[in-house]
Amino acid sequence: MQARLLSTAVLAALAGSTLALSAPALAANINSQAAQRAHGLIDGHGAAVQRADADAFVAKHSVVDANGTEHVRFDRTYRGLPVIGGDVVVHSKNGQFKSASLTLKTTGRPDVAPQLSADQAIVEAGTAFGTGFNGMPTASLVVYARGAKPALAYEVVMEGTKADQTPTAMHYFVDARNGKILDKWDTIETANATGLGKTISTGDVALTTNSVSGGYQMVDNTRGGGSTWDAKNLSDRMAARKATLFTDADNVWGNYATSDRASAAAEAHYGVALTWDYYKTVHGRNGIFNDGQGVKSYVHINNNYVNAFWNGSAMFYGDGDGVTYKPLTVLDVAGHEMSHGVAQATANLAYSGDAGGLNEANSDINGTMVEFFANNTNDPGDYLIGEEIYYANVAGSSNQKALRYMYNPGKDGSSRNCWSTSVASLDPHYSSGVGNHFFYLLAEGSGAKSFGGMDHTSPTCNSASVTGIGRDAASKIWYRALDVYFTSSTTYPQARVATLSAAADLYGTGSTEYNAVAAAWSAVSVN
Repeated sequence: MQARLLSTAVLAALAGSTLALSAPALAANINSQAAQRAHGLIDGHGAAVQRADADAFVAKHSVVDANGTEHVRFDRTYRGLPVIGGDVVVHSKNGQFKSASLTLKTTGRPDVAPQLSADQAIVEAGTAFGTGFNGMPTASLVVYARGAKPALAYEVVMEGTKADQTPTAMHYFVDARNGKILDKWDTIETANATGLGKTISTGDVALTTNSVSGGYQMVDNTRGGGSTWDAKNLSDRMAARKATLFTDADNVWGNYATSDRASAAAEAHYGVALTWDYYKTVHGRNGIFNDGQGVKSYVHINNNYVNAFWNGSAMFYGDGDGVTYKPLTVLDVAGHEMSHGVAQATANLAYSGDAGGLNEANSDINGTMVEFFANNTNDPGDYLIGEEIYYANVAGSSNQKALRYMYNPGKDGSSRNCWSTSVASLDPHYSSGVGNHFFYLLAEGSGAKSFGGMDHTSPTCNSASVTGIGRDAASKIWYRALDVYFTSSTTYPQARVATLSAAADLYGTGSTEYNAVAAAWSAVSVN
């Protein structure tokens, strides 16, 4: 049950949190030999990874290229405390160190004795949270290293529900010396979108289901057992306990309208399947966590809920308001939400600053690529985000509404076309405009184009013309940068370096693709 808004005094009284330190989790797909070699290279190249004497490293993920180049991602601790922003990717070949990708710029580390108690940190975070929360807040000591100088901090996690029914899991980083909030982000990552019933957006689609005695289940065993559940218009917390798996007697799901609850379920199930296939076919990735395991999708979350979100382990879709917005189960939204999971499993991009914008851009980019990959005539590929959620939109018309416009992000009135240092202060859905604009220019160029009946002519920030290299090459460059070069705190200027490295790996330094990456970043003022 959601707690009412609590006073500072009550927060303090309830702040009996633990200080248990959780070590970074190991991914199931680590190449242990590559990880051991990379760990040994850290020992011999401490300066390159800004290693302090008490730093320790835990391998999280590895990629081994066909030519033998190895990329191993590590989380970092200092005296047993997680270092937020201390993650690093070690690149090597034949046992020889090549380089390291990281954001941390110093070997300086703080004193690990806090001057503030965990209870005091929870009070400070609770004041900032400003709404009712569920359960008991937690606080644990970390080294916060996303700023200019690493600081000892408490990571305070407060869970609750926003006014629009979206769940929230806010992480506050509270300075353990003076109580100042150093950073914050929400690990419930949304598309700010609303969805669509199956037949409204995609018409008749093929679904992979599970045949059981007496009928069928909406379980896809060909894609890791991913399943689709009816949340019964409950909150995400209640749905996890009371949702029911969609079942059917004749394997026909929905009725081309929202009057049948299976219509939205079929749309979500289809979207997840197409996203799985896109990542596997184009990028060789086997599911969100690259472990072959599917995840759950919950439809009909909350009442008249105009949003969708990834909560770290599952997807949740609202029904829309039934007036302006349809159910949020549309194809590019499904691809967007699953891509939040992929970002979590790879670079783990933080949800604030430039990294937050890159996080949202990554989901928009890959959600859009899923739409093109699906090649569904009822929802043709375009660079509009969530256009199918609007009842008023007419397919093929020149004035369709969308949540975001990748070819011209500023068209929504809030997103940025061009990068500047002020972008980091924006909501990630708006700072994503820079990354979205870059990707569009890289893939399609700046000339006059039309997709889905909408003019997609894209401006540039430096008035230069950009020649696109095509969606396939652009998406492969972006994914490789995410997978082996981005880290949790990557900035837009660092993303330029990372994507150039990815382009060099795939196509060669000085290639047409490499030069196009540089030109596209310059065209959005990232130099």
